Amino acid sequence: MRFDIDRLKEIVDTLARNRSRTFLTGFGIFWGIFMLLVMLGAGNGLKAMLSKNFEGFTSNAVIMGAAPTSKPYGGFKRDRQWTMDMSDIQAIKSLVPEAGIVTPMLSSWGSDVSYGGRNFAANLKGLDYEYSGVETPEMLFGRWLNQVDCSQERKVCVIGKRVWENIFPDGSDPCGKYLKIKDMQYRIIGVDCRRSAISINGNSDQAVVIPSTLMDKLDRRGGKFDIMCFTVRDGADSQVMQEKIRNLMARRHSLDPTDKSAIMMLDTKKIFSIVDNLFKGVNILVLLVGLGTLLAGAIGVSNIMMVTVKERTTEIGIRRAIGATPKMILSQIITESVGLTVIAGMLGILVSTGVLSLVGKIVSANPENGPVSFQIGFWTAIGVLLLLAVLGILAGLAPAMRAMEIKPVDAMREE
Repeated sequence: MRFDIDRLKEIVDTLARNRSRTFLTGFGIFWGIFMLLVMLGAGNGLKAMLSKNFEGFTSNAVIMGAAPTSKPYGGFKRDRQWTMDMSDIQAIKSLVPEAGIVTPMLSSWGSDVSYGGRNFAANLKGLDYEYSGVETPEMLFGRWLNQVDCSQERKVCVIGKRVWENIFPDGSDPCGKYLKIKDMQYRIIGVDCRRSAISINGNSDQAVVIPSTLMDKLDRRGGKFDIMCFTVRDGADSQVMQEKIRNLMARRHSLDPTDKSAIMMLDTKKIFSIVDNLFKGVNILVLLVGLGTLLAGAIGVSNIMMVTVKERTTEIGIRRAIGATPKMILSQIITESVGLTVIAGMLGILVSTGVLSLVGKIVSANPENGPVSFQIGFWTAIGVLLLLAVLGILAGLAPAMRAMEIKPVDAMREE
């Protein structure tokens, strides 16, 4: 314990003798660690906030829509309108084994819904109970549609959060109450409070969902619908599945298989991949900037230790004369170098953690954001400390080698 205390005193004395250089070098390391961790924490927080916008939406879904043709085919001219129908779903389920859930979506925008004298212009959606495998609902009250609701064409509905907030401003449970939609009464069975940045025919928080079978019958669509949603089975190739579905739909509706404008497909896996690659690139950039700052700080530590060795030439020579081994001199210089880097780095970790905690509280105070953490991981902090120790050792090697070359006679002569 005595040796440790003496070594600590030596480090403090060294730093005290070079206050200005020590401060500038330490501040450089502190600032490098601070910026590195703040940027990493900010990246984690922004990624978490962005991920919240995609919460509940499966990453293996494909959304398909019908649009006017852009190429003539089979005797038909271009710009021909075509629509999907329920027989297409059965064909895909039978002929495309890569497809998991296959479900339709019917939509009607700007539908007036009302309750107790309060009105709201909602997006009316006709969905099947299986659609919960594409967008997982987050039920605040009640439940989602089930198979019986759809097979029996029950007049029930699930409302989005904004619809609930406007129609029921007191925040009460609306389940069991009847919502008027197009002059018909629908029993509310649930409130879906999920919000997503991926909007398929309108935002989910502004939607009123009823069984697709019921909406098809009431609107007299004859089994035709606007959008088809399907998922990819585990282990299946999404591109292979999409190509099979495209060829199948082209055969069934006399479309050119190469006409991608007529058969539009949105692969959510690509969206999630773009987001992941974006933040990977940001993290790499942050690491490069942070490491560059830290290396500059390590060079500063090496320079200050070089100056320290030169100023302590006589002291080191005397220690060598009275029996200090090169290993002891090496250990002394490297310990001082590591001490400077680690102390400055720990201050940077503490301050950056406090700043990130404050930012997290400010962002989380917004109800729309919810709880968001901007903090770095425990092992990230440990890794940074280990990196600082390594940089401290590397920064102290050159000054330590210079100190080991000092001979007692030369030191006395210089004095």
